[in-house]
Amino acid sequence: MRLTFAIALFSACAVLPARADNYTIDPTHTFPSFEIDHLGYSTQRGRFNSTQGKLTLDDDKKSGSVEITIDAASIDTGFAKLEEHLRSDDFFDVKRYPTLSFRGSNFRFADERLVAVGGNLTLHGVTLPVTLNVTRFKCGFNIVRLRNVCGADANTSIKRSDYGVSKSTPFVGDEVRITIQIEAVRD
Repeated sequence: MRLTFAIALFSACAVLPARADNYTIDPTHTFPSFEIDHLGYSTQRGRFNSTQGKLTLDDDKKSGSVEITIDAASIDTGFAKLEEHLRSDDFFDVKRYPTLSFRGSNFRFADERLVAVGGNLTLHGVTLPVTLNVTRFKCGFNIVRLRNVCGADANTSIKRSDYGVSKSTPFVGDEVRITIQIEAVRD
């Protein structure tokens, strides 16, 4: 009787839907960065130093969702005067639009590897669809933190004019290449 009950219980558990894991974005290991053409001579680079967000991942169903919020005022180019200008209403207008965000739930896998996340990017008060191409993805037990962690590198390109940020075009490029390194710790 006990064996029959154990087999029945095991069989019931085997068909239960898998539980999605929830993660919190680690702001000390998550840095959205950008590259943009500068007068045709060089590439201007920068990053945002303050991010927060959540990730949900269901490996069995090959699905998930991600929400990342970026503090626009945390822009860092290594040049204080440029950062001040980028925070102004000429560009990010951080007083009016204090955050940028990405929300995505269209996870695409190739075999077992996450290769893209489709969602919406909100920048300067405009929300448009964007696909993040995932070039690196790994989940596992982090022996330093003694916790389960997921990490990824992703990239995309946008036209800043699509978001109403067109100051200094065509001298400063319209295409912005975005890269984001993400680490998230399982709750």
